[in-house]
Amino acid sequence: MKILPIILFLTLLSSCSSKDWRTASRASAGIATKAEDQKEDIYQVYYARAFSWRGYLGTHPWVAWKLKDEDSYTVAQVTSWNIRRTGSSVSVQKDLPDRKWFDNDPTLLYEVTGEKARVVIEKTKKIIADYPHKKIYRLWPGPNSNTFVSHIIRSIEELPLELPANGVGKDYLVDNSLLADSPSNKGYQLSAYGLLGVTAGIEEGLEVNLLGLSFGIDLWRPALKLPFIGRLGFKDEPVTDAL
Repeated sequence: MKILPIILFLTLLSSCSSKDWRTASRASAGIATKAEDQKEDIYQVYYARAFSWRGYLGTHPWVAWKLKDEDSYTVAQVTSWNIRRTGSSVSVQKDLPDRKWFDNDPTLLYEVTGEKARVVIEKTKKIIADYPHKKIYRLWPGPNSNTFVSHIIRSIEELPLELPANGVGKDYLVDNSLLADSPSNKGYQLSAYGLLGVTAGIEEGLEVNLLGLSFGIDLWRPALKLPFIGRLGFKDEPVTDAL
């Protein structure tokens, strides 16, 4: 069976990790403007290597926002432990937007400000309220944190971006359909429960999903897209934002 080697591999990685979440850094990475200095609406998408052995395999993403008249940022994300704490995988709370993800520095994937940010913020709030997998978290193939943020991106046409190729779970379609718009809404995606599929779009390029692992090529910003590694080539920046 193909699944058995994967289970053995994950078990080996888990046994090799000695990180303690209680001592791992959750300090600001110094990316975001401080809340008191942020004078206009802002919306951001971040990701970082996942905690402990999971970081060898993939990433954890989240979204953050602040309206100009608010005193702090709001951070929304999905974690497995939040189900145990609150009964829902979704966490929405006031927080620093650019915290390290347990020692791992975050990457700011996308940022928008002003009126467009306010529109995206309002849409995000509605999408979070209606997220259908609040009671479920599966590391592989999803739904997980990458599924959640990819769902937000896919549902908001003003967000012309995609999660990195090593975001395991990003291709899991939350409504169990087989065909959908690509995450950037600039193409199409065929996906069978995040395990097998193909994505083609202006922002995504061409990407193939095999057992939840993504392989692809970006033609506009030339790069290879690989599981575990992510992206090799030019930095991923939205193409359609410049059009």
